[in-house]
Amino acid sequence: MPEISILTPDGKTLTHELQGERVGLGRAPTNELCYPDDSGLSRQHLSFERDGQEWSLVDPGSKNGTTLNGERITSARKLKAGDRIHAGHLTIVYGQAARPFNETVVFIDTREEKSTVSRSLADVLGPAQVAANRAAAISADRISALIKAGNELAEQHDLDKLFDTILTLSIDAVQAERGVLLAYEGESLDVKASSGGNFRISQGVRERVLRDGQSLLINDVLSDEAFRGMQSLVQQQVRMFMAVPLQTTDKIIGLIYVDSPTLVRDFTEEDLNLLTVMSNIAAVRIEHARLAVVEQAEKILAKDLEQAAVIQRGLLPSRAPIVPGLDLAGYNMPCRTVGGDYYDFIEYSDGKLGVALGDVSGKAMPAALLMTSLQARLRVLAEDQTDVAELMMRLNRHTTVNTPSNRFITLFYMVLDPSSGELVYSNAGHNPPYIARASGELEELRDGGLILGLFGQARYQSCAAKLHAGDLVVIFSDGVTEAQNAANDEFGEARLEAVIKANLDRNAAEIVHAITDAVTEFAAGAPSADDLTLVVVRRTGPPSRLSAAG
Repeated sequence: MPEISILTPDGKTLTHELQGERVGLGRAPTNELCYPDDSGLSRQHLSFERDGQEWSLVDPGSKNGTTLNGERITSARKLKAGDRIHAGHLTIVYGQAARPFNETVVFIDTREEKSTVSRSLADVLGPAQVAANRAAAISADRISALIKAGNELAEQHDLDKLFDTILTLSIDAVQAERGVLLAYEGESLDVKASSGGNFRISQGVRERVLRDGQSLLINDVLSDEAFRGMQSLVQQQVRMFMAVPLQTTDKIIGLIYVDSPTLVRDFTEEDLNLLTVMSNIAAVRIEHARLAVVEQAEKILAKDLEQAAVIQRGLLPSRAPIVPGLDLAGYNMPCRTVGGDYYDFIEYSDGKLGVALGDVSGKAMPAALLMTSLQARLRVLAEDQTDVAELMMRLNRHTTVNTPSNRFITLFYMVLDPSSGELVYSNAGHNPPYIARASGELEELRDGGLILGLFGQARYQSCAAKLHAGDLVVIFSDGVTEAQNAANDEFGEARLEAVIKANLDRNAAEIVHAITDAVTEFAAGAPSADDLTLVVVRRTGPPSRLSAAG
């Protein structure tokens, strides 16, 4: 029978033997060759149709068409060896010469197999009494094989070595001549170990093993009507084979296939039972090994994140600077090991103080990396730029060019003169901070512009305010006001305002603690969905001449 080789976009090649009178290809599940995820295919895209000893290619009117050797077809076309067909995202080569020379396993169509013997794992491991009777009947060499398998699989193997070990144990246990082990990697069924090559496994066998969990034994291919006419098996001199699922208690993760081209001895039901039990043990061991790989990767990631967290904490202020005339405090708590919130204090040579608080979109490592870049860039710009609007525009241009389009940054930056209490600020889409007057009144600094990184030519304004002795500024990230409790209620601005008013007579650090304690109590153990960052700046009064001179 002629074959076709189908090259998929991920670089894999499937060889399919054309049988029957018609083989359809398309997205619909009724096709013999079904590719539901190929958006370039129609539901019934094309078909291969037998015409005597020849095959024709037919396109019934697909939306995107079919090309044969570069030419779009409009009617049935006879096929010859080496013809190249393009349909959707598939490349198809027709004829025996198209089959990849080093193909390990090819799945082919057959009629329904009339297997000599079939078993399920439940049959083999069934009721205790039945299992006991079977165990009593198992010969000594089979018991030895199970003991050997148990000992071998109990040892520590890396995953690739484990697949080879399982296949070797399987072949030896039933005295087969060749074998192949296939296991799922996501949606793909991949060859993990093989002894021999060019295995021809029918799609019916594959379906019964992988879908139905059946262990199959064909003891004489030539005497089974389903295989008698299959020249590929006959040419390989395959006389008998077994195929069993790699099955845990809740899923099938692959299959083991063994065969013998020569009749050294017949496979028996005992062989099938033994191979079924061994494959069950092997499947459990594979799953444990895979879990170990995942756990190790998670441990490495956790260690990397811990190191990143140490680095990030080192970039944030370890303590607030001592600035005459000011009382300062800052706080940052990422919702994960590392986060995207940021705050900083920048001391100018003329005694003024810059205060920044930003929030990078996203969480964890990507946000933390952008936060680090933001901090470095802001400090460089702040060295020679006290015009907060110009600083924000330059920072925005840099962010727009160097930040992915799906990432953005909100930032509040202010410069405060402790001597006069004059405050200038610019806001790029950040939560409006509060000025809490010593009298108890609250004001929001609502003037602002666009978030950073959205539009490179955005303009920002410089706004002004004044702090009198006893007044304070509270700058915060949305992790404060958007913190949620178990009922999905948000902490909100009203609660934050109430906490600020209730603690006006306390110092900056105590106010920070009061706010974070209130948020924690409100959340009542609900997992935090965002980083939480706070800065409190209180003007205690103009610095004394002595402290200013010092």
